[in-house]
Amino acid sequence: MPPVNDNSKSAKLYQRAKKIMPGGCSRNTILRKPHPLYADFAEGCYVTDIEGKRRIDFANNMASLIHGHSHPEVIEKVSKQLHKGTAFTLATEIEILYAEHLLSRNECFEKIRFVNSGTEAIMSCLKASRAYTGKPKIAKVEGAYHGLYDFAEVSQTSKPENWGDVNQPSSVPVAFGTPASALQEVIVIPFNDAEKAITILDQHKDEIACVLVDLLPHRVGLIPASDGFIQALRQWTIENDSLLVFDEVITLRTEYGGAQDNYSVSPDLTAMGKMIGGGFPVGAITGRHEVMDVMDPFAERVLFPHSGTFSANPITMTAGLATMELFDRSSVEKLNKLSVYARKKITEAIKIAEVPACVTGAGSLFRIHLKAEPPRNYRELIMSENETKMLKTLLDHLFDNGIMMINTCTAALSTAMTEKEIDIFAGVMLDGLRKI
Repeated sequence: MPPVNDNSKSAKLYQRAKKIMPGGCSRNTILRKPHPLYADFAEGCYVTDIEGKRRIDFANNMASLIHGHSHPEVIEKVSKQLHKGTAFTLATEIEILYAEHLLSRNECFEKIRFVNSGTEAIMSCLKASRAYTGKPKIAKVEGAYHGLYDFAEVSQTSKPENWGDVNQPSSVPVAFGTPASALQEVIVIPFNDAEKAITILDQHKDEIACVLVDLLPHRVGLIPASDGFIQALRQWTIENDSLLVFDEVITLRTEYGGAQDNYSVSPDLTAMGKMIGGGFPVGAITGRHEVMDVMDPFAERVLFPHSGTFSANPITMTAGLATMELFDRSSVEKLNKLSVYARKKITEAIKIAEVPACVTGAGSLFRIHLKAEPPRNYRELIMSENETKMLKTLLDHLFDNGIMMINTCTAALSTAMTEKEIDIFAGVMLDGLRKI
């Protein structure tokens, strides 16, 4: 890493930030040592920081920008809405137009409600599942990230010293002070092991409201869930009066109707977020109408009162609709082909560099592992001390040479990219692999 310039604009800003925010920021993902860099402007797939350094953006704000930055059509439509108002204690037509569009992308999306983040979407799915089934517990995959909600975040950071037996994974808290009662309501199952998962679920079959699963879980290695695993979970939920919930906050970008397009079963509820906001905060819950109707305020008995001050605000709805209309079937196919090209180039670089590494992913997402073989689950994903050190070296090399990645060495492509950017990335990656 180049010598630290303590007189840089970013260093000075960070000194101010540390005095007024814990850690000097509101989200840990922007932190770097010795200080974060601050953005100045961005266009397409390029971001320029306040020091004047331009980088290709393979992070796209943690996979939330499907068209990159400052798309002219989105800017134009949002600008018009800004002059009309940003939020009202009245309904807006754009909410209906956008809801109709999202529901049209997948036949199992029957009704929808908007919220303000992926975390809130997951939280609402879990609360709706409890309301519909009358059961208290949820089941989730070990290591999978589902946001900040106490029940959803269990065991996303478990380690060998506390994760328990593989046949009975422990419910491990993330935040200090998480109530033991919350942990007791979360059943942890292994990823892509249907036999072990069903055995665990059977022990709680009268108590589980839903099984929550990400079809391409980033924190579990960006390995697709097998169709057999998902079929087994679907069958179990049907037989035991539970619900199947898909977390598509990230993975909706992988296919026109979400990653679930690639599977032979459908969920009862789906959580959305990130890219559907068109660059603005957003979340959404969709699914079977009879399950969604637990939120109906005109029902004889309202099972799940649901609201939110900025839910379905017209700025997010306008940006989201413009963004998703642009992300049509041909755009999805084109972007996914670019990702196949990227994974091919990365695999070639790994072969040339002769290092133990591999690449995983699907759709417009990929992740690089410093392991000879792809991990099959969260426990195989855990990095050794040497792997952690090498990954940091690689990420620093990429960043210093004009490539922005998600801090697990994961990329989320945008439609603003071309093979030119992929070739640049592959070249820098090859140099980085040789360096480590």
